[in-house]
Amino acid sequence: MTAPSAGDGWRAWPAPAKLNLFLRITGRRADGYHALQTVFRLLDWGDTVHIRPRADARIVRHGDTLPGLPADDDLVVRAARALQSAANVGQGADIAVEKRVPSGAGLGGGSSDAATVLRVLDRLWQLGLGEDRLAAIGLTLGADVPVFVRGRNAWAEGVGESLRPVDLAPAWYLLADPGVHVNTAGLFAAPELTRNAAPATMADFVSGAALGNAFEPVLRRREPAVEAVFAELARVGTPRLTGTGSGCFVEFATRESAEAALARVGTRVQARVVAGATRSPLLEALDAW
Repeated sequence: MTAPSAGDGWRAWPAPAKLNLFLRITGRRADGYHALQTVFRLLDWGDTVHIRPRADARIVRHGDTLPGLPADDDLVVRAARALQSAANVGQGADIAVEKRVPSGAGLGGGSSDAATVLRVLDRLWQLGLGEDRLAAIGLTLGADVPVFVRGRNAWAEGVGESLRPVDLAPAWYLLADPGVHVNTAGLFAAPELTRNAAPATMADFVSGAALGNAFEPVLRRREPAVEAVFAELARVGTPRLTGTGSGCFVEFATRESAEAALARVGTRVQARVVAGATRSPLLEALDAW
């Protein structure tokens, strides 16, 4: 979509993508959901959410976030309405999203867009609900929303909502998109999915142990495009899958080595180099406002 003009009262806000540096399923919870372990790494790259306050109570989406997605089902609209309901406010907003993060890639694009709406409208509407309350509202929208609300790299457990901030070394990522939209529910239902992995510890992660992604072997067998991208990325490093999507990545210690790897894979893979963030670009933008 064409970005709205700032002169019309719009303001642009970052909605960073994320990576899951590993993802394990350690069992089932009493509520039937899978118990997960992961580390979320925020990226200095993602969507841009444009927001303009309204004097009435309407939440109006401008443009299509995703083709064919009704406004009422869009996470950014649902986030704004959930905030209205939680705070009992009569203010509204116009919202438009510049999408860069592919859907179904496991990069958290929709969840991050929703978190940006929550954080920004909390400020615009002068609600002052605080991080914990906003994260709780975010959890009703999706398990990945709270990490974007809090805006810090984190060790996560539960369904992904139990977060402990972690310090991660600077890193750059060769991020590749196989162009496959993954149905998360279908992956969780896969009979071959490993659902009882031994719980990992922070020490395991810090030591560099290969903790893996439970969904990687399932998706590589089911999707030839994902397997093909893994084969190409293996020429320049150790490829990994992020989340329950099709996005693949290789981690590098320097931008130069990541750029060199991108040059080696050339046009055979739809890829880019992105930097890991130590703190969400959204929080930086809010602090600077």
